[in-house]
Amino acid sequence: ILILLNIIGFLSMYVDKKRAIYNKWRIKESVLLAIAFFGGGIGSYLGMYTFRHKTKHKKFTVGVPILTIVSYLIIISLLIVLI
Repeated sequence: ILILLNIIGFLSMYVDKKRAIYNKWRIKESVLLAIAFFGGGIGSYLGMYTFRHKTKHKKFTVGVPILTIVSYLIIISLLIVLI
């Protein structure tokens, strides 16, 4: 599941970058950040820097790594409790 979410995070940065170039409908920033929080943070981070997208926005350069760390800590905590 985490691999799929990270692929979605990576591709969402690609799609949003392409739509930004062509002045088309964009993916909301809240959706991009939600993808990062719900397990796709590594893919989102790699996509940001691969496609040079949202790298001038503190909300993303700081927010995505923080959301990624928090989400993985929650996942690890849940696994520890459930096991």
